[in-house]
Amino acid sequence: MVIVVMGVSGVGKTTVGQLLATTQGWQFIDADDLHPDSNRQKMANGQPLTDADRWPWLALVREQISLALAQNHSLVLACSALRAEYRDYLAVDQQVHFVHLVGDPALIQARLQQRSNHFMPTSLLASQLATLERPSNALTLTVDAEPKTLVESIQRWMLDLTTSTS
Repeated sequence: MVIVVMGVSGVGKTTVGQLLATTQGWQFIDADDLHPDSNRQKMANGQPLTDADRWPWLALVREQISLALAQNHSLVLACSALRAEYRDYLAVDQQVHFVHLVGDPALIQARLQQRSNHFMPTSLLASQLATLERPSNALTLTVDAEPKTLVESIQRWMLDLTTSTS
């Protein structure tokens, strides 16, 4: 199974994803780590990525998902996956499921302002919110809860997924 924890920058994809992976004993990948330096530099300079920037990166993300599935390894992946066509591209198999983390823009903005050592500036939040196409086929969780509570909700949902497919 692959769980993609998605949403705009600052919702806690990495925090929740790492905690879920640790709790499950699964591999964790942060898709931000797969961005080429040119993408990181562009975002650090306050420039939103274009589709031309995103597609090669998404191909690398998809490759990681396909590899995990081919090796029968469970994976938690933190990835913005803001548009439906990106999620469709990443959903290489029925074992790929999405968790959408959402929150009040003011809360997300505050979280972004508290981060250090990250290439994504707070100025890009508005462009990410404008790009976001809310998924209809994902578990949607509000991030005003503690990460541990969010992970427990995801685990209950995962259990429902596995019992409904067996």
